[in-house]
Amino acid sequence: MRAIVNYGPLDYRLENVPDPIPGPEEVIIKVKASGLCASDLKCYHGGPSFWQGNPPYVKPPVIPGHEFIGEVVALGEGAKEKYGLEIGDKAVAEQILPCWECRFCKTGKYWMCERNYVFGFQGGIDDGGMAEYAKFPKGSIIHKAPKDLPDEYGALIEPLSCAIHAVERGEIQLGDTVVISGMGPIGLMMLQVAKLKNPGLLIALDTRDFRLEIAQKLGADIVINVAKEDAVKRVKDLTDGYGCDVYIEASGYPKSVPQGLDMIRKLGTFVEFGVFAEPATVDWTIIGDRKELNIHGSHLGPYRYPLAIEYLAKNIIRGDLIVTHKLPLESFKDAIKIAEDPNSNSIKILIIP
Repeated sequence: MRAIVNYGPLDYRLENVPDPIPGPEEVIIKVKASGLCASDLKCYHGGPSFWQGNPPYVKPPVIPGHEFIGEVVALGEGAKEKYGLEIGDKAVAEQILPCWECRFCKTGKYWMCERNYVFGFQGGIDDGGMAEYAKFPKGSIIHKAPKDLPDEYGALIEPLSCAIHAVERGEIQLGDTVVISGMGPIGLMMLQVAKLKNPGLLIALDTRDFRLEIAQKLGADIVINVAKEDAVKRVKDLTDGYGCDVYIEASGYPKSVPQGLDMIRKLGTFVEFGVFAEPATVDWTIIGDRKELNIHGSHLGPYRYPLAIEYLAKNIIRGDLIVTHKLPLESFKDAIKIAEDPNSNSIKILIIP
């Protein structure tokens, strides 16, 4: 089969590789769509959080891609019974392959698995979806999706599950002023999920006007271009000087963190979701002595795939304004250029094998 293979920073190649073969309780899919994530871009450029850990998170060579869906074409022994799948079904696996043996897996917190294998980063173990076919290894968490769910929406299941989890970590109350920083694909889905919580005021932040225009169409009450306006002052002016109740950081830009700490009210809740290419530095006195904030991290989309599938299938969460580009495998590097071009008006780019 044809696949994109990651050999190291800036060294991604389109190659012919062996087709995956299913072992016991394993599933092979023909990939229909695979999303290009901001973390994929940071990994491609050698982001230190991926390549300079101890041990490094990325283990090349590996097929990238963790946002993908496909049609079941082969089932290993016992897979049909375990997952309720038939040949021809549409299926998606959660992005993490838990070990099912560590303290987190054994207590139901599988998304924090100590081994932390995520599709598309660990070569030979957890190859991803930027290929014609992909294997869901034994131990995967697999969900069947409706056959009539468009493939492009199927590729949004993974990021939407992350968005749902992050919004839930925000513990939004009725009437809250909620700020979401970063109107990329996940930020725009967070916005839609947060709207379901009935906040009093929902504010979207970004540096690109076209993304803020989409945010307005998807339910933002107020949009602020942080490159053109003092967002902290604007939010405080809107809240009698107190600041927002909940701030969700989804941009992955270090400056967004101190911005949020300044913008949020005392006793507010800060949710960190973004993946950074470099460290973010803040004054921790704000968190403790000055404001006594609730700081919540958000990782992956545990237990939220079924809800993400339902929301997309019922059009409760819109994907039509989020998927902007579809490119074939051989145009992978073009996809990266488009994603990084601030004038491309891209949101979510899909790789279609």
